Amino acid sequence: MNWLGIGAIVFACVFGGALGGMFIARILPGHHLTKEAEDSLKLAMGVIATMGALVIGLLLASAKTSFDTKNNEIRQISTDLILLDRQLVHYGAEAKEARDLLRRYVVFKIDATWPSEASHPVDKNGWTLLEDVQDRLRGLTPRNDAQQWLRTKALQVSGDLARTRWLLGEQSGSSIPRPFVVVLVFWLTVVFTIIGVFAPRNATVIAALFVCALSSAAAICLILEMDQPFGGLIHLSSAPMRDALANLGS
Repeated sequence: MNWLGIGAIVFACVFGGALGGMFIARILPGHHLTKEAEDSLKLAMGVIATMGALVIGLLLASAKTSFDTKNNEIRQISTDLILLDRQLVHYGAEAKEARDLLRRYVVFKIDATWPSEASHPVDKNGWTLLEDVQDRLRGLTPRNDAQQWLRTKALQVSGDLARTRWLLGEQSGSSIPRPFVVVLVFWLTVVFTIIGVFAPRNATVIAALFVCALSSAAAICLILEMDQPFGGLIHLSSAPMRDALANLGS
């Protein structure tokens, strides 16, 4: 479900809770709406609101950590790609085939990671190009100590690339447990329902509750968007990878 759908559901639950509270207040007997009852419900609402704030902080921290980790991994891949290509340049003409394969792999990686920016269909087996690069490196026959050193370093960097690539793939799922979000929305709905029970029924109050419910829905949507960093409103830029591609072959 996209962020608009999630936001609509959260807003409907929260704002619906506020309106439902106002409706409940109209049908409750008067002795249920005394000052003592209001104070008790406000105390319960404060407990729930505190727990909700803690969960929001936890979700935000988790999403931000996941976002930053993937951003660092993309930059690390970009740096290793440039470094590997430069080592192959210094190795000599024998490494030209490996460099061509490396460039094809970078094109595939950009298109596969950011499909909305892809200019042509993505080859599902394109990930094997990096293994082909490693095969070409292992097949090189150094003629001197300098080429031997470059070959060893190139194999090391290509191994780091492969490790980071698989690590990034394993992190493609969500870092936010969905039950956390469901419970958070439930708590917000309860809080707004209690507010609605004791809130005056006029246009100003309803408008304020509308804005608050909209803000709550937007906050949850932003957290979920940050948790999916390769698409949506908040996403990682492909600029580092495209910079690496521009440097390959130069």
